[in-house]
Amino acid sequence: MPTPKIPGSAGKSFRRAVSELDPKQAEAILSPRFFGRRQSLIEDARKEREAAAAAAEAGECTETLVFEEKDGKAIVNLLFSLKGNKPSSLSRTLKVFETFEAKILHLETRPGKKETGTSSDLEYLICCEVHRSDLITLMSSIRRVSEDVRTTKEVKVHWFPTKIADLDKCHHLVTKFDPDLDLDHPGYSDQEYRKRRKMIAEIAFTYRHGEPIPRVDYLPSETATWKEVYSTLKSLYPTHACKEHLESFHLLETQGVYSEDRIPQLQDVSCFLKERSGFQLRPVAGLLSARDFLASLAFRIFQCTQYIRHPASPMHTPEPDCCHELLGHVPMLADKTFAQFSQDIGLASLGVTDEEIEKLSTLYWFTIEFGLCKQKGELKAYGAALLSSFGELLYALSDEPETRAFDPDEAAIQPYDDQQYQPVYFVSESFRDAKEKLRNYASRIKRPYAVRYDPLTATIEILDSPAKIQSSMDVLRDELQTLSTALNILS
Repeated sequence: MPTPKIPGSAGKSFRRAVSELDPKQAEAILSPRFFGRRQSLIEDARKEREAAAAAAEAGECTETLVFEEKDGKAIVNLLFSLKGNKPSSLSRTLKVFETFEAKILHLETRPGKKETGTSSDLEYLICCEVHRSDLITLMSSIRRVSEDVRTTKEVKVHWFPTKIADLDKCHHLVTKFDPDLDLDHPGYSDQEYRKRRKMIAEIAFTYRHGEPIPRVDYLPSETATWKEVYSTLKSLYPTHACKEHLESFHLLETQGVYSEDRIPQLQDVSCFLKERSGFQLRPVAGLLSARDFLASLAFRIFQCTQYIRHPASPMHTPEPDCCHELLGHVPMLADKTFAQFSQDIGLASLGVTDEEIEKLSTLYWFTIEFGLCKQKGELKAYGAALLSSFGELLYALSDEPETRAFDPDEAAIQPYDDQQYQPVYFVSESFRDAKEKLRNYASRIKRPYAVRYDPLTATIEILDSPAKIQSSMDVLRDELQTLSTALNILS
């Protein structure tokens, strides 16, 4: 397939750049369907925050019921575990809520005190609204079918993974663009595509940390879609992508990991990243919740899809697919400074409120997905959503959108648009500058502790006592001594 000739757009009118394209490419860029790309982490985080906000504030957990009363209704947070290790117990418990016409405002699972590898190692938190007169009877009925039932105030510190194997528990999928459910998905009416997606998704569902990522035997039609996207975007990179992306993309090709003639296997890409920046890939079946996705970054793990977009719509996708992740994200994650920037966002997310998760997701959106930077006096793209979308890549570097200097406080609350091109892009002076600004922003997030990633044990250290801080400082002193010795040798 010949490489399409696409004109540069830097400093040029977007409409003029589009007018110089092949008619088919121009139609793809301007088509309303092109705008329907994946919904952002921000919206995921916003809905999670709104659901959690429905949990009313109450007093501390005591032997008496803890709840808030309003207009004759009781709003209560219930914690319980399943009885007898039987998953069927959950349906019986939920039936109690239905019987009392209790309105469930929020439901989540979290690791319990038991570590048995069965359903008993989970506990359930349900915030519900029920008639005040029914509350005692509701509690009594739940205690008959569940264990360790108690009321509690809203948990202020959310559970988060502290060791890399805990990512096996971070699997809360957001089914916004499932081809089985979304009528607007390009693959909704294609039964073979839907069947194929389920088969590839099963790899992610059964994957556990430490295992090699299973390989996918891609179909000729899937490889053809990859080739079309790959060759089109590659023609834009020399004039539109930042130098870090160009350098990594070149290495991926010269080392035989990337080619337009075959879709890369995640295990091969993961090994490449591990050697370059310490990042690794983990297969995922679809969109993760914002909290789970950001938590993975704290361990230098990028959750990556293996399926590919529908062949009927090769130039846009309503969800992240392997074209978006492998062409947009991976080359950037191979750069050490950018990798650290990505991990810092993940570390800042651990245990914070839903409101802060939404702000960090917005920062992620305007940097890692849609970020621009200055290099040799010119604007270049480093955001993965830009580098995997030839239409918006042309638009973002044209003279039409507004650009602003990157300011985390401003970017964290900037309205965004996940259905059309962004009206505003943030420009970083350098990745090092962006990293320092992000760390300053994260230092002002209120948490009763700080966190540090230990690369030797792949664990998160919770720094909440002088002894723990002293231990971390001892490690840093050893590292500084090594650097001091090296300086003395050179001098």
